[in-house]
Amino acid sequence: MPNITSAKKRMRQNVLLRSKNRARRSTMRSAVKSFLQAVDSGDAETANSQWPTTQAIIDRTARLGIIHPNTAARTKSRLSRRLQQLSS
Repeated sequence: MPNITSAKKRMRQNVLLRSKNRARRSTMRSAVKSFLQAVDSGDAETANSQWPTTQAIIDRTARLGIIHPNTAARTKSRLSRRLQQLSS
C-alpha cells in the first residue's frame, strides 16, 4: 500500500481505468464473436452489415491502447478474409 498521496491517487485512477479497459476489451470480443457467428452460419447479409461496426470497434480498442495495433491489424485481416470466403 502506498504512503505517498500521489501514489494513492494513482491507485484509485488505475482501478477505474482497469474496469474501463476490461469493458472495452469485452465489447470488442463480443463484436468479433457475433460477427464470426454470422459468418459461420452463412448469413452474408448480416456479416456484411456487422463488418463496419466490428472493424470500428477493433480500431478504437487499438487506438486507446487496450490491444496492440498489430493485433488489431491481424484480427481485422483474418476476419476480412473469412468474410471474403463467405462472399465467394
